[in-house]
Amino acid sequence: MEEFLQRAKSKLNRSKRLEKVHVVIGPKSCDLDSLISTFTYAYFLDKVSPPGVLCLPVLNIPRTEFNYFTETRFILEELNISESFHIFRDEINLHQLNDEGKLSITLVGSNVLASEDKTLESAVVKVINPVEQSDANVEFRESSSSLVLKEILQEAPELITEQLAHRLRGSILFKWMTMESEKISEKQEEILSVLEEKFPNLPPREDIINVLQETQFSAQGLSIEQTMLKDLKELSDGEIKVAISTVSMNLEEWL
Repeated sequence: MEEFLQRAKSKLNRSKRLEKVHVVIGPKSCDLDSLISTFTYAYFLDKVSPPGVLCLPVLNIPRTEFNYFTETRFILEELNISESFHIFRDEINLHQLNDEGKLSITLVGSNVLASEDKTLESAVVKVINPVEQSDANVEFRESSSSLVLKEILQEAPELITEQLAHRLRGSILFKWMTMESEKISEKQEEILSVLEEKFPNLPPREDIINVLQETQFSAQGLSIEQTMLKDLKELSDGEIKVAISTVSMNLEEWL
């Protein structure tokens, strides 16, 4: 995976004129599930796409905002994936690529583009969105990571390494934690068991959960503005935009 990310970033930096480009991109919330899914699915596409197609995972935020996402940065650091390999939204001109007829997009974790990217809708060729592919009951909803994992296991199971399994399992567990469900759904349990049977040396679930819990609400070193931007979500009716932010702390601490 690291080699793929480094190679993709290098090609983007060195190529003045890109050929066909397939971008995998998640929502602006840049949550751990969508980010891990973005990396993994772009890696998968790179292995199965025809020659001449550059497959790129793109984080849908400017590079300067990545410091806000503490839990995401932590697990990537644990896996020794350098931040320098990431491609951020402000580092690639998707609109130019689309105008030149070179762009394809896979959306992960969302079925809509950001408002400023609405003109790119014609380039969207695939959507990987748990909300659309799961039961309406949130208890049974799958994660983007599990949907990506299922497709790879079906199409190219040899691509799943122990390190990739570790990353995907952590992402699935973190998604379950954020849903505040007492039990992992049957679908999620099934896919986790597949990974754990295939790679018995993976760390115990409890260890991963404990580490994720420690980082989930960590906002060390962030200003109030950065804390609010960390989980910023945008609602729009096409004319008016409304920004909503979630801050997990006591009111006394905020004041």
